[in-house]
Amino acid sequence: MRPPLTLERQQKIREYANRNGIAVGNLFENGKFVFPRETEDGVCIFLDRLTKRCKIHPVKPETCVAGPVTFDINTETGKIEWFLKTHKGCQLAAPLYKDRAEYAKHVRSAKNEIFRLIHGLDAEALRAVLAVVEPDTIKVDEDKAPPRVLAKLKP
Repeated sequence: MRPPLTLERQQKIREYANRNGIAVGNLFENGKFVFPRETEDGVCIFLDRLTKRCKIHPVKPETCVAGPVTFDINTETGKIEWFLKTHKGCQLAAPLYKDRAEYAKHVRSAKNEIFRLIHGLDAEALRAVLAVVEPDTIKVDEDKAPPRVLAKLKP
């Protein structure tokens, strides 16, 4: 999934890129939600191809921080459902599976980042994010969704 960006995160990324001389032209694409632009071959513009590291790591999008954890919101149950991408869908998944302590720590952190994201997205952007189908995931947990978030998803 292309990581959606809150207005606050967009501003932080712009400021960070300017401060650190990261010249990548137009930083974001805008569909139903704003996300980092990709190169012609589908790679995030913030990936340094030489080092294989994120150029904006300290301010990267919430879902990038959360990866390989992703989510869905079940409006019928009022729950946020948490999923972990399989190794097929994310290169970070396999090492995370092997270290249970690191896995537990990362999932807590990922949930915090995603909670921050879903609170910061407007209703249209949140619906667009939830419409993205992510194959190769397994459900790992669920939590009660905040009422304010569920209210965004009411018809």
